Amino acid sequence: MISTNDFKTGQTILYEGNIYSVIEFLHVKPGKGGAFVRTKLRNLRSGSITDVTFNAGTKVERAQIDKTMMQYLYADGDKCVFMNTESYEQIEIPKYQIERELNYLYEGLSVEVMFYNASEILGVLLPDKMTLEIVETMPAVKGDTKGNALKDAILQTGLMVKVPMFIEQGEKIIVNTNDASYVSRDK
Repeated sequence: MISTNDFKTGQTILYEGNIYSVIEFLHVKPGKGGAFVRTKLRNLRSGSITDVTFNAGTKVERAQIDKTMMQYLYADGDKCVFMNTESYEQIEIPKYQIERELNYLYEGLSVEVMFYNASEILGVLLPDKMTLEIVETMPAVKGDTKGNALKDAILQTGLMVKVPMFIEQGEKIIVNTNDASYVSRDK
């Protein structure tokens, strides 16, 4: 059991029969009444985000999540196949369970796969920033740089992002996986 006073970002808890990850938390001590903890939680099974308020000091059960490094192999119909690089064991994850992460997966990519109780697959953990190659973008037009001009670029995974005008096809860029935004050129 863990007290709501000890919450940390990224911590996993069991609450009302679901497994949640703490995204944000705020301790509030009003002038009148008892203190409470306002949280934003991500359901690790469905991906939905919920706002929950706990009384300060409330005990909740900690969820034991195991992370295993696996390599993305290929998509097969409505499933994605991953392989444990140590044991060569392969698992299949339904595409609906990793919808957001599919925009960043390419063959051979190593990612962490989350398991609950060593059997239930919860999803895939991506790094905050990834390097991806641009496969299609319009060439820059001289003089078309008024302000912070951006153009569309399609990455090797099929994801479309907005990039500055000077970025060319074939270049590798760093993309923020939280909001699909351009960060910088890859050096």
